[in-house]
Amino acid sequence: MRTTVRLDDELLEQLKVKARRENISLTRLLNRALRDGLRARKPANPEKRRFKQKTQAMGAPKMDLNKALALAAALEDEEILRELSLGK
Repeated sequence: MRTTVRLDDELLEQLKVKARRENISLTRLLNRALRDGLRARKPANPEKRRFKQKTQAMGAPKMDLNKALALAAALEDEEILRELSLGK
């Protein structure tokens, strides 16, 4: 199959030199290099491990979690007070 690929001039020159040194065509050298590169990127034996989340009890909520905006505001107020007490 024919296709067009843009190569850096320096890279193309290195490939041509290597092909001449090995007495093979540039096409054969490129095919071999691409195959080797693709083969090297495949994991040899990918392990499939199931993710398990560790959980712990945190007790009953101290605020009605259905009111998310009120909770966010309360947390923000606490942070502002903390920063003021630290002199920031």
